[in-house]
Amino acid sequence: MLMRGKFITLEGGEGAGKTTNLNLIQSYLLQQNIPVLLTREPGGTPLAEKIRDLLLENQSEKVSQEAELLLMFASRAQHLSELILPALESGKWVLCSRFTDSSYAYQGGGRGIDLNKIKILENFVQGDFQPDLTFYFDLPVEIGMARAKQRGELDRIEQEELNFFERVRQIYLQRAQEYPKRFRVIDANQSLETVAESILDILKKSL
Repeated sequence: MLMRGKFITLEGGEGAGKTTNLNLIQSYLLQQNIPVLLTREPGGTPLAEKIRDLLLENQSEKVSQEAELLLMFASRAQHLSELILPALESGKWVLCSRFTDSSYAYQGGGRGIDLNKIKILENFVQGDFQPDLTFYFDLPVEIGMARAKQRGELDRIEQEELNFFERVRQIYLQRAQEYPKRFRVIDANQSLETVAESILDILKKSL
């Protein structure tokens, strides 16, 4: 019987190093002869990537908070049904940069949308499906935004005020406390080598 794959998500504020660490985890799993699929949110499929463009592009029309939240979950519904769930059923491990915790952090914490409304959408789109393991890369907001600006032009959400990202961080930390079995909090304000050691140690113990 084919073993179902594991679903690992990476969360964090801007500039926390999710992409770098996604590649690190992929390399480690491939060394263990584990088939891996890399993906991201919003996005992951052709349709979901189009929704990503709508969400992140700087445009003249203001995107309402409610529209932003619903587009996030529309993208997620497509991503789950067309990519994540089939990959897991085929035995692949899926590594995803951002998932539903981001909606709680950004639309809930940042935008101030009632977390209960997000929970309703979460239940509707994914039922009881949750990541097997979530890495949260924690970083002071000022440091993260300085890193993000060095990467180039900021997208629509990255252009928010610092206090927006402070609220995002607080919700992430709150969720890490609420779901300790799933979350692993990593101090991203360390050297890349130290962060990498922490990640590999967690992977060896958790998986």
